[in-house]
Amino acid sequence: MLLLFFLLVLLAQLPGELGAELKTYSQKSVANTCTLVMCSSAENGLPGRDGRDGREGPRGEKGDPGLPGAAGKAGLPGPVGPVGPKGDNGSAGEPGPKGDSGSTGPPGLPGVPGPAGKEGLSGKPGNIGPQGKPGPKGEAGPKGEVGAPGAQGSAGTRGPAGPKGERGAPGEHGAPGSAGAAGPAGAVGLQGTPGARGPPGLKGDRGAPGEKGAKGESGLAETSALRQQVEALQGQLQQLQTSFSRYQKVNFFPNVRTVGEKIFKTAGFEKPFEGAQEVCAQAGGQLPSPRSEEENDALQQLVTDQNKPAFLSMTDIKTEGTFVYPNGDPLVYSNWAPGEPNDSGGREDCVEIFTNGKWNDKACGEQRLVVCEF
Repeated sequence: MLLLFFLLVLLAQLPGELGAELKTYSQKSVANTCTLVMCSSAENGLPGRDGRDGREGPRGEKGDPGLPGAAGKAGLPGPVGPVGPKGDNGSAGEPGPKGDSGSTGPPGLPGVPGPAGKEGLSGKPGNIGPQGKPGPKGEAGPKGEVGAPGAQGSAGTRGPAGPKGERGAPGEHGAPGSAGAAGPAGAVGLQGTPGARGPPGLKGDRGAPGEKGAKGESGLAETSALRQQVEALQGQLQQLQTSFSRYQKVNFFPNVRTVGEKIFKTAGFEKPFEGAQEVCAQAGGQLPSPRSEEENDALQQLVTDQNKPAFLSMTDIKTEGTFVYPNGDPLVYSNWAPGEPNDSGGREDCVEIFTNGKWNDKACGEQRLVVCEF
């Protein structure tokens, strides 16, 4: 009996269903044993025999499984297993949103220049560009020194007027002289101090000499000198008035090119040859007559600024194929375009200058830029 007790104690400590089954089986065995042998407490008497000489009883039925025991503590983690084979690649995901642009990196070093290419064929000449703005007006040149006055000659009879000279630049008005003292009534007063002499204008062409005048009447030296000075002043005044009138007409032409003693000016409008001649004559000039490459270049700059060809003064109206200046002199310089003059249509008797400086014979009735030479 004591042995069974210890057995039950050991079975109670077994885990899981095995302990429960063995425990149930042991309990049944004890019950069966107590049935065969009288079991009683120690108060009723001594225990009976253990019944070893009796036959083993039948095996009892399997008892119901006992309740599961409490879960044991988790054991220590086992060693890491071997790495399995690589799995198949998954399907590609959708592209993510575009990231912000990165900051611009520093510029790279300049590359080594490549070898020079072969020179290409010359292109066709481009169209004439638009007219540029006229340049600023140049400053006036320094005033020349006044020459010493010459000795006054005797006044002769006034000769016929010579041909009209080229227009000179207007001189500045001299300061008025101080008035002389008043003389007696009916008497001519002494000449006052002459005013400062103005700058001389451009020298005109020399007129034809007049006939020698008759000898003047003798008189007082002062009266004769005064008369001569008055006549000289009247001549100078007339010359200044003529120069000023021309200057006003020349100012009608705002665009100007100067070369040597020649001035080329234009107002930018167009006229036929005869109309252009008339405009220039009224202003005291004439149509341009370039007599050197330098003069032709200055004239070319003016027509290039206006982007229009202009008439020159030369014609072959008198003799076909022989171009001359307005005074009939033959040309001393020319700059004809290739194949010109060709008298196309048998009616090209005037000359025009292109914006490239080349000349071409042209019908006089055509409209061309009016440029005047002074």
